[in-house]
Amino acid sequence: QGSNPIRFLVKKKFFFFLQCDNAKGLKAFYDAIKYGPNHLMVFGGVCATVTSIIAESLKGWNLVQLSFAATTPELADKKKYPYFFRTVPSDNAVNPAILKLLKYYQWKRVGTLTQDVQRFSEVRNDLTSVLYGEDIEISDTESFSNDPCTNVKKLKGNDVRIILGQFDEQMAAKVFCCAYDEEMYGSKYQWIIPGWYESSWWDSWINSSQCVSKNLLTAMEGYIGVDFEPLSSKVIKTISGRTPQQYEREYNDKRGDGQSSKFHGYAYDGIWVIAKTLQRAMKYLNTTNKHQKIEDFNYTNHKLGKIFLDAMNETNFFGVTGQVVFRNGERMGTIKFTQFQDRKEVKVGEYNAVADTLEIINNTIRFQGLEPPKDKTIIQEQLRKISLPLYSILSALTILGMIMASAFLFFNIKNRNQKLIKMSSPYMNNLIILGGMLSYASIFLFGLDGSFVSEKTFETLCTVRTWILTVGYTTAFGAMFAKTWRVHAIFKNVKMKKKIIKDQKLMVIVGGMLLIDLCILICWQVVDPLRRTVEKYNMEPDPAGRDISIRPILEHCENTHMTIWLGIVYAYKGLLMLFGCFLAWETRNVSIPALNDSKYIGMSVYNVGIMCIIGAAVSFLTRDQPNVQFCIVALVIIFCSTITLCLVFVPKLITLRTNPDAATQNRRFQFTQNQKKEDSKTSTSVTSVNQASTSRLEGLQSENHRLRMKITELDKDLEEVTMQLQDTPEKTTYIKQNHYQDLNDILSIRNFTDSKDGEKAVLKNHLDQNPQAQWSTTEPSRTSKDPVEDINSPEHIQRRLSLQLPILHHAYLPSIGGVDASCASPCVSPSASPRHRHVPPSFRVMVSGL
Repeated sequence: QGSNPIRFLVKKKFFFFLQCDNAKGLKAFYDAIKYGPNHLMVFGGVCATVTSIIAESLKGWNLVQLSFAATTPELADKKKYPYFFRTVPSDNAVNPAILKLLKYYQWKRVGTLTQDVQRFSEVRNDLTSVLYGEDIEISDTESFSNDPCTNVKKLKGNDVRIILGQFDEQMAAKVFCCAYDEEMYGSKYQWIIPGWYESSWWDSWINSSQCVSKNLLTAMEGYIGVDFEPLSSKVIKTISGRTPQQYEREYNDKRGDGQSSKFHGYAYDGIWVIAKTLQRAMKYLNTTNKHQKIEDFNYTNHKLGKIFLDAMNETNFFGVTGQVVFRNGERMGTIKFTQFQDRKEVKVGEYNAVADTLEIINNTIRFQGLEPPKDKTIIQEQLRKISLPLYSILSALTILGMIMASAFLFFNIKNRNQKLIKMSSPYMNNLIILGGMLSYASIFLFGLDGSFVSEKTFETLCTVRTWILTVGYTTAFGAMFAKTWRVHAIFKNVKMKKKIIKDQKLMVIVGGMLLIDLCILICWQVVDPLRRTVEKYNMEPDPAGRDISIRPILEHCENTHMTIWLGIVYAYKGLLMLFGCFLAWETRNVSIPALNDSKYIGMSVYNVGIMCIIGAAVSFLTRDQPNVQFCIVALVIIFCSTITLCLVFVPKLITLRTNPDAATQNRRFQFTQNQKKEDSKTSTSVTSVNQASTSRLEGLQSENHRLRMKITELDKDLEEVTMQLQDTPEKTTYIKQNHYQDLNDILSIRNFTDSKDGEKAVLKNHLDQNPQAQWSTTEPSRTSKDPVEDINSPEHIQRRLSLQLPILHHAYLPSIGGVDASCASPCVSPSASPRHRHVPPSFRVMVSGL
């Protein structure tokens, strides 16, 4: 009343309640109600146990209670405590601040570690409800009574990196000792604990903890404490006219050496809350009912009690503790964040509950890593891919191999009419080159992984590269083996029956091999196609030192029954290789280089077999190392293809450049066949055969036809001469002059056919029959006669023709296939000219098929 009504009311009309003892506190309260004057309000309540009992009973007396120190969350229940207010934020008030901090650093996965005490359990339960609707996962909730080490270990096992703790100082020391033992500290972990501990609280528990002070302080480094702000940090004049800093200096001056309490600012603001509430109540009474005053209040006056309650809810001013506002009786205060740095707590930020804003003080918060810890172990899947420099090098080698194959193809096409190339089947050589180039091309596809192509494209490549490599292998070696089979079919035929195997038939053989490949590949693709699979490996630390873990992954081309399909392909290719080895062994004695590649085929099969076995084994062992695996596969393909092409074409190229006839001059082959007779005697028959190039058959056939026509004409001339000699002996001079040239033509034809003998395509054995030596002698009685008259007489001419004509027939006809070799050869005079004498050949042959 008078000039200072608030001071009067505070002195006379308020019950100050600071007792923590339940019995004494309740007795003092009830005595004041019973014997004292009517109190307008109750100011106080420090201990939660006494405060909660009184606050629950104030509804019956219409009394409003204002506490400045009771922080228990239980008092926030407005249904149970409708007349209770407090200027200090409750323990639950830190939960919105923690939520804001988690969002600020984008931590969406946390774990809680709570001491098994009601106060901490209530805060934990409220925090769970706050985080539930904010897309933040509480991955693990642990509670402990005495020993927290087991629970700390569980948190680590669940990969909890952000730990929200609720425990007192004593348990805090134990928790950080356990965290040190489990290595749950440092750059990967962040502890958030209550910040209301006493200053330098750790000093009291270092000696009593289970770990030494160094380990405890190491584990504590960087933890964040959360608590309400005792005094506002803003330099603004409060309702009292002082700034929070001025108030603090005045308080410390008056306190002197007395113990400081962090609730003094809330007590100071609480007095101002009561004063402002009474002031608003008086204004309301003066406006509505001037006859009623606040002194008229009694415990049964519900109307005035409701006026005081409403006036308290309307409180809003700036005090030394910040903005004083109530929301459902709860103070919307300021929450501060402190961080333990170098054995001291440093304020790093604050949360304003009224504005719902978080302010992090610049350059004050320090994390032990380069960045804030992650809320969980960040597993970054890293594709193990093929190194680009390695791919480039092997691609360059592959391109060189393809250039070499192209050069061989150009050489083969350009010289296709040369005897050496013709006899080696140029079409089959082209197929060998094509197969080698397909094998080379597969290397480019083997090197394409997820770093170059998409997942869908990679899955397509799985099938394409398998088809290309399979078809290329079969094309190259199938053509090589088909050539060898033709040599085997011709030269290993003991009966020497006529065999003409053209390139078209060899093409059919290679096509049949490819058809088998296509059947296998199509069935593979339809029944169990290749798919892209990802194999994951154990996590590895980040080489750059970041707070992440690397999980290597590797792409594979696999299907459900991979082993079965590979077994089928390997079995077929193995049989093909064995067949090639058999043919190479069987034709090893064929001595014409242009026809026989058995030596080179054997070398190719050996190299390919050895390299494939080694490559497959090393590739399987290096399955998790794509660079090594690709390098091995590429080098095996390059080596096999290059060696095969070089073995086939380099000898031909060298021979064609140095001595092109060397491969075709030796046209006789000897085959020895041992036959066991019934008398256990062994005889060796050596058959001489002559094999020429199949490509010259048509030319020789046309030449043979022309010679046959010439022979027919000469036979007619000879018959006419014979008839004329029989009818008109006087024409001897005419015959001698006009038909001598025809006889010379016949003999020249014989010589020509003898020179062509080495170029015929297919030969048969001539029966080894020696000509009968029939020599004509002159009669002694005729030697005394005139030589000219005797020689030109019709009898002599007719006798000579009767002997010479058969000789001429038998001399040249066998050479061109006109007479069977079994015919008896006529006698030739030893004195005859070498040009006209039929010399018995060193071997008897007959040209067939011309």
